[in-house]
Amino acid sequence: MEIKEAKFVMSNTDWRKCPKPSLPEYAFIGRSNVGKSSLINMLTQRKSLAKVSATPGKTQLINHFVMDDQWLLADLPGYGYAKVSKEKRVKFHNFTLDYLRNRENLMCTFVLIDSRLKPQAIDLEFFEFCGTKGIPFVIVFTKYDKLTIAEKEANITAYKEKLLESWNSLPPIFLSSSVKGTGREDILDFIEETNHLFKG
Repeated sequence: MEIKEAKFVMSNTDWRKCPKPSLPEYAFIGRSNVGKSSLINMLTQRKSLAKVSATPGKTQLINHFVMDDQWLLADLPGYGYAKVSKEKRVKFHNFTLDYLRNRENLMCTFVLIDSRLKPQAIDLEFFEFCGTKGIPFVIVFTKYDKLTIAEKEANITAYKEKLLESWNSLPPIFLSSSVKGTGREDILDFIEETNHLFKG
């Protein structure tokens, strides 16, 4: 799949005000500073579609984009560390979870994980939330170019082993590097295949 046109649609904090659910939709989420905006820009080949910032927690709204008028991409606020007040973090958390639970055209959630880190409790808790609520998700390991071969194998194996402690099987896993474009084709192929399952 190649994306010829990527357009911003709207931003809000209420799933009921999101774009009409007439197209298949894919959400992107992860801990603050996981490289979410860089990944979105790499996938769409647009340098500034999603706002990239050195300050974690920059995304504070549900941001919707439409790709070739065929599918929607939702850029969600990151969870975990962010230089915002506790009250704002709770607000982000609540409207994001409401969106995930209620968005009827959501085909899959891409959960981004920093491949340089060992399994983090906050990520494992989010996987558990998705599993409990029946929210389909895949895992994208970001910043893959920053690791040695040994580190890549060790960190990702550690995540798989941790997940299999409570899961019978693993969700699809993608390896990505926004710098080198790693994973772009695989992720877009997955979206294209999943689009065929949409019943609008």
